[in-house]
Amino acid sequence: MMKRTVRQIAEMSGGRCVKPEWETIAVSGVSTDTRTIQAGNLYVPLRGATFNGHDFVQEAVQKGAAAVLWAEREGTPPEGVPAIIVDDTLSALQRLAARYREQLGMKVIGVTGSNGKTTTKDMIAALLSTHYRVQKTEGNLNNHIGVPLTLLSLDEGTEMAVVEMGMSGFGEIERLTMIARPDAAVITNIGEAHLQELGSREGIAKAKLEILAGLHHDGLFVYHGDEPLLTERVPKLPLPRHVVTFGAGEQNDYYPTDVRIEAGGTSFVINALPGRTLFMPVLGKHHVYNALAAIAVARFFGIDWEGIDASLSRLQVTRMRTEVVKTKYGFTVINDAYNASPTSMRAALTLLGELGGYRQKIAVLGDMLELGDEEVAFHREIGEVLRPGMVDYVFTYGPLAHHIAAAAAPFFDDGRVREFDDKAALAEAVRSVATSDDIVLLKASRGMKLEELLRYWV
Repeated sequence: MMKRTVRQIAEMSGGRCVKPEWETIAVSGVSTDTRTIQAGNLYVPLRGATFNGHDFVQEAVQKGAAAVLWAEREGTPPEGVPAIIVDDTLSALQRLAARYREQLGMKVIGVTGSNGKTTTKDMIAALLSTHYRVQKTEGNLNNHIGVPLTLLSLDEGTEMAVVEMGMSGFGEIERLTMIARPDAAVITNIGEAHLQELGSREGIAKAKLEILAGLHHDGLFVYHGDEPLLTERVPKLPLPRHVVTFGAGEQNDYYPTDVRIEAGGTSFVINALPGRTLFMPVLGKHHVYNALAAIAVARFFGIDWEGIDASLSRLQVTRMRTEVVKTKYGFTVINDAYNASPTSMRAALTLLGELGGYRQKIAVLGDMLELGDEEVAFHREIGEVLRPGMVDYVFTYGPLAHHIAAAAAPFFDDGRVREFDDKAALAEAVRSVATSDDIVLLKASRGMKLEELLRYWV
């Protein structure tokens, strides 16, 4: 984590220390939350729609904060609080993170995309860690607050930082990439997430490509080469020296020549390493493309194939991303409930359909949120691809998922497609039909919290 004096922090954040005697105070780490603040931290009070972090400054100091940032519009800080006066605390936090990143000698890899950001980030970190000291974004710290906090959490001795970059509107990725200044940038894909804010997939592609704004000119840009919205735009943009594509098509620099889904994970062969099968303990062909992006980054930074093979074989990814859970009733759950868009839901259902060795396959699907005016059509499209040969039961949860059930129902026997608005009833319905030889998929947007079903089964 960042370790600096109050004087250094004032200089880095564009602020001024209230009293000269406070300038030598040592600070370690940064926090914006008094609930988790640790002794020695710099407390950064942020203002939101319904709260003002400045109201908690004295609490932060009582809990051990060494110093605080203080927005000048808030008036005079409380007496005795070691404060650095800044124009705006969020802007100062971002400036502080940008300067700290400049001072570190590490390489930064930025990862964005509609789906697969977190898994790809985990894969890149795992592959690079065979040779480098690596840190990565933890949790969902991928926005205008989270990325600065991620950078400020990096240790001085870290050699590689893998930073996830999310967004909900235009200009946000550009702001993040100008703070992080990546040496390599990855766009996993262009899906439908944030259609509500960006209006179209074209808008999403434009927003994701903002990551190039801060990319080092000698750096690496990795993107999904099967996506026309990217392949049409990328050649028209200022690009770094190294550009690599991945995808299913043979026009890409990295593509799979064989993929096999097994009970314990996914095996695949790629064009760059013919005759050698790679294995990773995560399920789904879509994860192969995440792995290809990670491999492209790893090879750029000098990781050999032996290191890549070994790292993939013991890969651990963030929870709720095709996480396999065994229940006390014997049936298996694929917990892919962290988030959902039409693209990722289709991928999860394809995975479920391809899995062998199970008696019954049960899809538990919830609402996909933030899809804008076409949200009903997107849900109906999911229902229209469901068939008895793919799944045996379709259980839905939520008002939008009703349209999945309505579109799927004509293709299934009575009782095989059911709608729920209560999780306890849904959990019991699954338990009543599932046996020890069955597998259940959980997939929905984050707001649906579909993983809560697990407490009834595990």
